[in-house]
Amino acid sequence: MKMAKNQILALGFGLSLAFSSLAVSQTTSASAAAPATAAAAPAGNPAPTATKIGVVQIQDAILGTEEGKKEFEALQQRFSPKQAELKNQNDEVENLKKQYQAQADKLSDDEKNTRARSIDSKQKALQRSFEDAQAEFQQAEQEVIDRLGAKMLKTLQKYAQANGYAIILDVSNPQTSPVLWATQGNVITKELVDAYNADNPVAGAAPKAGAPAPATKAPPRPASSPTTPKKP
Repeated sequence: MKMAKNQILALGFGLSLAFSSLAVSQTTSASAAAPATAAAAPAGNPAPTATKIGVVQIQDAILGTEEGKKEFEALQQRFSPKQAELKNQNDEVENLKKQYQAQADKLSDDEKNTRARSIDSKQKALQRSFEDAQAEFQQAEQEVIDRLGAKMLKTLQKYAQANGYAIILDVSNPQTSPVLWATQGNVITKELVDAYNADNPVAGAAPKAGAPAPATKAPPRPASSPTTPKKP
């Protein structure tokens, strides 16, 4: 299941991290060669406290990294055969339904019953195959999200501390995010992608980073209509 990006994170990966700088004081002692009466150098001024607030689409950031693109492309390729298999099963069921509806008036009651049972059996088998494939895809996708997400958090923390951010808010999910509006200057999704790519280079990756990766797709859901014919 890109799946769409908002589905990938049927996957939900909300982040709301606060980072603060610690004041650092420096003191210098009098030189051994200086007179004994020389006073020690005054302590240095504390480093300024981080006050900036950043906003990030963490899902887009993960998908936009070179490593994220590579991982989700591999995931899509891994499940492509299952997608094709499910499509073939679905097409078979839909063709049987159409044939039944077109020929129903000419069929005996026994033949109707036989065909209806066959279609119902195939429909149930298709639904089971779909649910199994969907669960397998979601599990594999979540494993990728968890692995890349842990690395992204390290990059995010380093970037925030280096650039004076006190808080970074994730706005990937508008239903749970408290942020209603932010200036473009507060959005650091692309900067975070670039920082991640620098920390985690991928062999053969394009030099330009930051573009979102194509959405991964979940196994196709079986068609729900026309419905399975009822037995007479």
